Amino acid sequence: NGQGLAVLQMLRLLEPFDLRSLGHNSAAYLRHLIEAKKIVYEDRARFYADPAFAAVPVPELLSDAYTAERRRLLDPQRASTAIATGDPRAGRGDTIYVAVGDGEGNLVSLIQSNYAGFGSGLVPERLGFGLQNRGAGFSLEPGHPNAYAPGKRPFHTIIPGFVTREGRPYLAFGVMGGEMQPQGQLQVLLNHLLFGMNVQAAGDAARWRHLGSTEPSGGGSHRMQDGGCVALESGIGAEAREGLQALGHRFCEEPGLHFGGYQAVLWDEENGVYWGASESRVDGQAGGW
Repeated sequence: NGQGLAVLQMLRLLEPFDLRSLGHNSAAYLRHLIEAKKIVYEDRARFYADPAFAAVPVPELLSDAYTAERRRLLDPQRASTAIATGDPRAGRGDTIYVAVGDGEGNLVSLIQSNYAGFGSGLVPERLGFGLQNRGAGFSLEPGHPNAYAPGKRPFHTIIPGFVTREGRPYLAFGVMGGEMQPQGQLQVLLNHLLFGMNVQAAGDAARWRHLGSTEPSGGGSHRMQDGGCVALESGIGAEAREGLQALGHRFCEEPGLHFGGYQAVLWDEENGVYWGASESRVDGQAGGW
């Protein structure tokens, strides 16, 4: 509940800058420090509290990914007048994906999610598990195919992936991440099937993500009006970005954007072995026994 964390955050923000070359207490030197303070103090206002009463995301605030995201706000050439509040937990979810294979070449692909936040926030008495709130995926627009109705199942985002070859199990995989799931699965499959990447490299490869499409929940505010925007991971080069821009694509500047989380098990029938994959964008592990 103190503010020592602010010192660590500011030091992390300033790590890549050659401050010594700027000269002690020069205008350029001071500008870097002042702007770092402005950025970190927005986190201080939002997150610093008694950890016995609040979930203070200390590791996330000091993480490489979040620090790099916030560092982009540090403009040493201009004094900022307002700093957007960050969230090191943005884009995180609690969807889980599991792929399992047995000694006979059978595969299982399973994905589970309570949807938004903690689901409905309701726990059935004596059962101990939370109920999902997938009902949020219904449309309240009359006549919409996904309109709310008794006994009807809502649109949902979870899709456990499964690939067969000649009718036999070949690949169980998933890409967690809401509306990113189909986009991620498309990229992973093409990486493996068209470009010959192994099951791990197919998930590690840099991804794109498009936002702004019409939503199945309906309503005017959920309809694509301007073509949406495209986000690219840093592994996609400047040439591709410039090419897309020349074609009229807009780029998303949304901080903390998530590009999905991939896990997979591939059955190599010819050699009688499994290949497991677990990427670094999310927690996960590939194991055998």
